[in-house]
Amino acid sequence: MTVLSNFQKYRNLLAELVKKDIKLKYRNSYLGVIWTMLEPLLTMVVLTLVFSKLLGKGTKDFPVYILTGRLLYSFFSNGTKAALKSVRANASMIKKVYVPKYMYPFATVLSNYVIFLISLIVLAIVALARGVYPTVQLMWIVVPLLQILLLTAGAGLILSTMAVFFRDIEYLWGVMLMLVMYACAIFYQVQDVISEKNAWIFKLNPLYAIIVNFRNAVFGQPMDFQAMWYATGFGVIAVLFGVFVFYKKQDKFILYL
Repeated sequence: MTVLSNFQKYRNLLAELVKKDIKLKYRNSYLGVIWTMLEPLLTMVVLTLVFSKLLGKGTKDFPVYILTGRLLYSFFSNGTKAALKSVRANASMIKKVYVPKYMYPFATVLSNYVIFLISLIVLAIVALARGVYPTVQLMWIVVPLLQILLLTAGAGLILSTMAVFFRDIEYLWGVMLMLVMYACAIFYQVQDVISEKNAWIFKLNPLYAIIVNFRNAVFGQPMDFQAMWYATGFGVIAVLFGVFVFYKKQDKFILYL
């Protein structure tokens, strides 16, 4: 209840921190927000050329398949890496004025989420261009969009806490993200690289479960409810555990900043 009360009290500050993060991200950039849409588009083109043209994989809608996975993974990666550094990056502010410290990782995650939502414009354009048209299943897209926010916020709180005490976590997390990326089937079909008997390895990855249903919504396929409940449960637990760990350790932050 204390967390919710503080969140309500400082919601205007949270909005300002989100705006500041977005402005800083594109400061001195000629392309600005346009790069948000251009970067995943260029990545999609490269991966499509490699896997569809050179290796003979993929179909007409393969670029959409790549982009759906790439956008979700990019948000999770960028959001968690930004949250990881957020407390240390605002050390001077934390030492001077009282602000609930969890506002900083939350603000970085939300700013990256806004950028991620803008980048979905590219997905819509590419989908229509490749003949992937919206169906009634598209209404389900709200679920994976909320799940990815929960998962990223929870992981961000945990990582931001750990980063105060263990600076090397930044480099370890970079390696971990590489493993997560390959376990998300962003640019290949799971059945092409692993037997059905061993497919459970991918199903353990909550981010993969989110991507599966995001793709199902985009391609007009039925939802995988097992993956949906798994990803939702994992996200909720991640947030609750993140809040618990953050509150448990936040009073000691000042000694390490």
